[in-house]
Amino acid sequence: MNDLFTSGQLAIVLPALTLALIGWLVPKLLAMAFPEGVRPLLLLSFCAALIMFGIGVLFFLALYLWQGVSLATLSEAGAASVMFHFLRLGAISALLWAPIMILSIAGLPKHWVKKTW
Repeated sequence: MNDLFTSGQLAIVLPALTLALIGWLVPKLLAMAFPEGVRPLLLLSFCAALIMFGIGVLFFLALYLWQGVSLATLSEAGAASVMFHFLRLGAISALLWAPIMILSIAGLPKHWVKKTW
């Protein structure tokens, strides 16, 4: 199971599918807490993007740790360097989850009961 995310073609496909699925799920879950309307939808979009960015950073950190890279090894280059590296990976992960998240958010208004688009 450890090799499932770290070797072969599945090493690319499974993390990408996982991030895409989470990118679809986060706006759906946030929609339960946000009111209907255009302004709340824009705020929901912003919050979903921030949450997904954070999930992307944590996801890549978890993948590094899962592959056996210790925190001590990561911190050898310095805290700022490590933080920049994972922030960059979190931003790059938007290529995977952002299109799915946009489609998920675009489908939310069709379920509105009180407001109209």
